[in-house]
Amino acid sequence: MEELINYLLQFGHLSQEQIAMIQSKVKPKTIKKGAYFSQAGQIADKIGYITDGVFRVCYYDKTGEGYTRYFVYENRFIADINSFRDEIPTAEYIEAVTDSTLLVFSKAGFEELSNTITGWSDLFSKITSYVMENKMRASSNMLVQDAQTRYLHFLDHYPGLANRVPLSMLASYLGITPSSLSRIRKK
Repeated sequence: MEELINYLLQFGHLSQEQIAMIQSKVKPKTIKKGAYFSQAGQIADKIGYITDGVFRVCYYDKTGEGYTRYFVYENRFIADINSFRDEIPTAEYIEAVTDSTLLVFSKAGFEELSNTITGWSDLFSKITSYVMENKMRASSNMLVQDAQTRYLHFLDHYPGLANRVPLSMLASYLGITPSSLSRIRKK
């Protein structure tokens, strides 16, 4: 719980009373490897803060082939924020890559915090902007770099994560085949 509060405090001030209210609205949840936090076609009804584990945001083509858009790991929020906010079906899956634990806000609990804590919406807007800027930067790099540079960039910016995710998912994220990733790793 302390990690969540420290993360939130990076984006705004919270009184002890507000912190206690936040703590009362969040529930711990365990998700097993391979299970979904949310699934395509459903409306996101919760936001999770990862305390342990790795998730991938992915989608599947008509043949069932999975494509990893990005990974999310400890001390970060996970949700399809557009689906959560606008109550529209999500187009992606959020899958646990490892056994994971989260602190979860329900939609009702989150809205109660928005209605009760002055600045809660602004705080979450700052978090969302920060996350989106990082995603845009990562996406831009992926478009202009060759496969080896993308892999080295991943290792540099996400130390240790390559050892926690299956090579097939990492290859999918990098936009290459698993055999190409194996060749790059041998170099």
